[in-house]
Amino acid sequence: MELKKTITSIFMVPTLECPKDSLKNNGFINGYINDEERDVQYENAIYLLFQPKNLDKFREFLDEEYERTKSIIEDYDYSNGYVVVVYKLNESLSEDFKLIREGKYSKTSENFQKIFPKNISVENERGKLKDHLSLQYRIFNKTEDLIEFWEDKLGVDLGNVVGSDFEVWEGFDLKRETLNIKNFIKNV
Repeated sequence: MELKKTITSIFMVPTLECPKDSLKNNGFINGYINDEERDVQYENAIYLLFQPKNLDKFREFLDEEYERTKSIIEDYDYSNGYVVVVYKLNESLSEDFKLIREGKYSKTSENFQKIFPKNISVENERGKLKDHLSLQYRIFNKTEDLIEFWEDKLGVDLGNVVGSDFEVWEGFDLKRETLNIKNFIKNV
């Protein structure tokens, strides 16, 4: 099963400034805005789901994160080796997070958009790195290739969406952005 990245993972997790390789190398799966199984739901926080292959290495990563940032609220375990780490979001970006939840990606502030790289290096099938525009940059700037992608996928002409209120990415769906560990384990 191909796991679809959540809007939380695409737009909120990068604001935590965790080293990307550290997330990837420690079994990061996805980010969520809530956890359905928890009695306490934190406001202005996100829940990062991991399934680490090496618990000692993960514990080391977690210790480093607790030292690196004061944003971690708590961490807890689920069955099957899943771990959730809850981070408090940067309050200075709260207006931007609100816009993300409203699906108004291109309306986010310049400071917010600067957090995301314009280009990312992607390895091709021959193992060579090639620079591509990042997904976030494409979404913020409503790039032509992303508009064409949606036109092909939906079979409609979107016209000139660049100056309009129309966005070129799907909206924020609270159900998809909420961790339900029972359903997750059942569907993996």
